[in-house]
Amino acid sequence: MNTNKNVPPTIFVIFGGTGDLNSRKLAPALYNLFLDGWLPEQFAIIGTGRSELNDDAFRERLLGDINEFSRTGKVKAKTWDGFAPHVYYQQADVKTAASYKEFGQRIKALEQEWGTMPNVIYYLAVAPEFFPVIATNLAKSDLATDPERTRIVIEKPFGHDLDTARELNRLLAQHFEERQIYRIDHYLGKETVQNIMAFRFANAILEPLWNRNYIEHVQISVTEDIGVGDRAGYYDTSGALRDMIQNHLLQLLCLVAMEPPVDFTADEVRNRKVDVLRAMRRFSPDDVRESAVRGQYAPGWMQGQEVPGYREEKNANPQSNTETFAAVKFFVDNWRWQGVPFYLRTGKRLHRKASVITIQFKEPPHFIFPREATENLRHNRLVISIQPEESIRLQMQAKRPGVDMLLNTVDMVFDYEGTYTVEAPEAYETLLLDTMLGDQTLFMRGDQVEAAWELVMPILTSWQNRTSQNFPNYSADSWGPESAEALIARDGFHWFTLPLHAKK
Repeated sequence: MNTNKNVPPTIFVIFGGTGDLNSRKLAPALYNLFLDGWLPEQFAIIGTGRSELNDDAFRERLLGDINEFSRTGKVKAKTWDGFAPHVYYQQADVKTAASYKEFGQRIKALEQEWGTMPNVIYYLAVAPEFFPVIATNLAKSDLATDPERTRIVIEKPFGHDLDTARELNRLLAQHFEERQIYRIDHYLGKETVQNIMAFRFANAILEPLWNRNYIEHVQISVTEDIGVGDRAGYYDTSGALRDMIQNHLLQLLCLVAMEPPVDFTADEVRNRKVDVLRAMRRFSPDDVRESAVRGQYAPGWMQGQEVPGYREEKNANPQSNTETFAAVKFFVDNWRWQGVPFYLRTGKRLHRKASVITIQFKEPPHFIFPREATENLRHNRLVISIQPEESIRLQMQAKRPGVDMLLNTVDMVFDYEGTYTVEAPEAYETLLLDTMLGDQTLFMRGDQVEAAWELVMPILTSWQNRTSQNFPNYSADSWGPESAEALIARDGFHWFTLPLHAKK
């Protein structure tokens, strides 16, 4: 294994080291970075939690997690013997100063052992109510005073609404510089999501078409076939709009709609994303009724198994007003996109799990072919599939073989599996490596978070103040409530499902 020399010595302190996020995502991601030679020779992972564990017990626990959740499969003994000595555990109470003093001592000991000043990354893999507590105590304990070498990583949800997001931003700004704060949205680390920028800005043939003159509308769908499971207690305080549209889907919209950045530096890219959010049309109460739809799933059948409705899920409120489906029509009021609708849709217990961006182009201004030639004619569409298939498809018209002039829709396809033999890294691998390198391009800035909240707050406020009288209003294994179809049908369109050749 060749160690990557560009990554500086790094200490990861993972608050919530015994939690689900570290087990399923962070530990496997760090191990895979080690396996692929991306971690420096000098690195340490310090997991923290309230459980009484020693280093060996914590390592054994992570070994089981990595064996279960790593994309690279079972751990080989020789590789684990190289990785495990870098893993430590420290029992801690994040509310007490003594625990932070111990962190400081551990970090100092590693600095002396390595003979260098490492980067120190504090990863807050904990419930949101602990974000202010940990951030404040890190600052009080002088553990994050060096903006060049110390960073704090915060998972979503970043605030529960606009006011709480602003409050958290203000608190963080008191103790950290913006360049130290990494607000992580794992969606932005997905390979196909990153490829949107490469596809748009590295190909000159697309830019002349990427505007209101040629694009009719844009759809972004992130659908799930699972329910909330045992997360109903949390989900009931969130809902589909908060959980998905305010962050993941609006970030995808920004990548599609943003202007070309001057360069690929973090702030330049993020400036262009903020420009999109600020240009988006705000909602009045009447706009909410016309342009936003919510739904909640009922009991039904999925893949031959009977499943409960949302209100019957464990720990769910039997009279819950929380939406498990949301669809919203947005507009970006600028020269490039004026009048082009962006339809965003997300939901649980839907027919299929998929994340797809579809860009539909306008019809040719004049058809020269006879009617019988165009029976199967469809719009040209650019389909960017993020999951389960990772691909980009340009759907266009071509002549069917034969003596007659008959047109069929055909696909020009780029897909990762068919093009590359190298397995793409998981999103967290990319984002953790960027954190070590100090690259914030794929992380949300404070003003970006607040701009996204400003946009969705009128919808949230309207839905909270107006109880839905028809919940539950869509069955399991459907594509959502009928009102979502009506939302887009009023404009003469329909929701697209996955490309024909996409994997199940």
